[in-house]
Amino acid sequence: MLDSIETIDALGAVAATWGVLMAVSPLLQIRRMLDRRSSADISIAYLSVLQVGFGLWIAYGIALGSVPLVVPNSVALMVGFVTIAIAWAYRNGRAAVTEA
Repeated sequence: MLDSIETIDALGAVAATWGVLMAVSPLLQIRRMLDRRSSADISIAYLSVLQVGFGLWIAYGIALGSVPLVVPNSVALMVGFVTIAIAWAYRNGRAAVTEA
């Protein structure tokens, strides 16, 4: 068991920081979609399920007053919406294709 409030706070800060890094990891998928100009290998359903989970974690974090829960999940929710929007745009032929 953890011994002190300081240790618990430090663990929360490290976990929140790592959570933010995990939250921005879908940017790699966004880059892949933009490079390939396709979202064929991206599951929008999977991303949508994750969005529900992030929303639930945000609500739980707000209820607890826990910034380490709210911040990374909020970042993940925003990045997830962008990822879904780009994937949806490519699926529906709405993505702007520019030639270099």
